[in-house]
Amino acid sequence: MKAIVYAYHNMGIIGITRLKEAGFKVPLAFSHEDDPNENVWFGSVPKLCQELSIPCVCPKDPNLFGWVERIKSVKPDIIFSFYYRYMLKSPILSIPPLGSYNLHGSFLPFYRGRCPVNWVLIKGEKKTGVTLHEMVAKPDAGDIVAQKPVEISRRDTALTLYRKLEQAADEMLAEVLPHMIIGDIKKSPMDLSKGSYYGGRKPEDGRIFWDMPAEEIYNLIRAVTRPYPGAFGFLADEMVTFWWAEMVDGDSLEPGRIAFQRDAVLIGTGSGYLRPEEIEVNGRVMKNSSLRNYFKEHEGEMLQ
Repeated sequence: MKAIVYAYHNMGIIGITRLKEAGFKVPLAFSHEDDPNENVWFGSVPKLCQELSIPCVCPKDPNLFGWVERIKSVKPDIIFSFYYRYMLKSPILSIPPLGSYNLHGSFLPFYRGRCPVNWVLIKGEKKTGVTLHEMVAKPDAGDIVAQKPVEISRRDTALTLYRKLEQAADEMLAEVLPHMIIGDIKKSPMDLSKGSYYGGRKPEDGRIFWDMPAEEIYNLIRAVTRPYPGAFGFLADEMVTFWWAEMVDGDSLEPGRIAFQRDAVLIGTGSGYLRPEEIEVNGRVMKNSSLRNYFKEHEGEMLQ
């Protein structure tokens, strides 16, 4: 069976690897050029394709007429998208007789849209998952083929949760692809009325608003800590990035006010305190004594 693949990131590597192991022929793959402004901490789909002798292209617009015609000429039986960042339009989705399918990093219909790993942490969810679903014109809305749930721990970051999702996706694809290659594709409708949709995120969305409860600030920090750009506030004219912090009970500090309790730095929030454990200011990363010394100079001041 011939499969055209659109893939990026580690999930793209997992998807292509599992397709080959299941016996799919991949005559053409689409990927992306890496963004020079992005922290590229994940593997390369084009490099994998080179190793597997799979032709791989990285067009800026995969929906252009020329690419549609190229796909038609290949006559794929099925199309897969594994963390490919561009929406594929109907002229492409309608080509393969067995349909087009997308791997999404949430337990659909919850957290449809962009950046689901970050969003489930920001919202304080305790579980998520991965979903293989049919692609339709509306994003993340087609029939569900397979799902696997994933538990979220209290200390998961976007990176540790992503690793869990990678493992879940690998297991799910290993289970479902042997059925799909013989045309056994069972689907169940997605009930969008029970789900949620979230848009993309930008580095500036990591701004901390100190009147938020400490728990919400903690969730934001773990959702965008490394390898993402980080959560931040401003102290005087300096941007302070909070790479890690903990929550502490208490309500006697104004939101954003810096104080000390014994040797611990505390920052007031809308409910509870935040205890920073790793920060960065002007390229200098500070923990332990260096962090305490930095905030000691600003004791009583307000973070904005």
